[in-house]
Amino acid sequence: MVEISGSKGNHGVILDVEAEVNQNSSQSASDVGFIVPFMQKLMAEALGTYFLIFAGCASVVVNVNNEKVVSLPGIAIVWGLAVMVLVYSLGHISGAHFNPAVTIAFATCKRFPLKQVPAYIIAQVFGSTMAAGTLRLLFSGPHDVFAGTAPQGSDLQAFVMEFIVTFFLMFVISGVATDNRAIGELAGLAIGATVLLNGLISGPITGGSMNPARSLGPAIVWHHYKGIWVYLTAPILGAVAGAWTYNVVRYTNKPLREITKSASFLKGLHDSG
Repeated sequence: MVEISGSKGNHGVILDVEAEVNQNSSQSASDVGFIVPFMQKLMAEALGTYFLIFAGCASVVVNVNNEKVVSLPGIAIVWGLAVMVLVYSLGHISGAHFNPAVTIAFATCKRFPLKQVPAYIIAQVFGSTMAAGTLRLLFSGPHDVFAGTAPQGSDLQAFVMEFIVTFFLMFVISGVATDNRAIGELAGLAIGATVLLNGLISGPITGGSMNPARSLGPAIVWHHYKGIWVYLTAPILGAVAGAWTYNVVRYTNKPLREITKSASFLKGLHDSG
């Protein structure tokens, strides 16, 4: 019997092969068991990032094309809600990163396999680029509005802001998604609320990216690279700093409270962190 499990963050395979099965068969089963779940993770990351960028950037385009009918609070709410529903729907499959900064931060803390980082980032950037391309086709013409991010002030202002808000986001993610003492069922709500809050704060200055894929996808489609280095570096550095800071403060001599109801639906998110 071969049991395929995601108990190690859904990034590996637990094989319980009976003794009489020969070594070749065991190796074959291991290969198949690894490839299929990992491809599912990549599909989930690509689709999740697609829907996140499509919904969030669509709110930006609609706001510009319709005399700011959505407004900054409305745009922030769209991003927050999109993150929340995607965490709940795909967190148990891929960990619901949808963000290269999150993936890299988890990898630096050894909570995500380093060898899987490039594939995750490619899937995320692919999903973001496809979403941006879809929006450009839907809203093409005289109102072809850039749905990406560009610093409204200096690059230094943008860098500091993106670092801080991504630090905060990753700190919250590390707390609610990787610590058994937190209530795992509320992870999606907490993360979505953090994205909403960060969007309200940073939106007027940077557009509130917090995500290299969110900025890179539209930049590729619209060929608009103003300040792109800020959005590729500051979120990654902020996320790494946030993850490591939480690791410093998470340790305690107090016993962990008993978890009476495991967050099984968020197991991939919990274990990948």
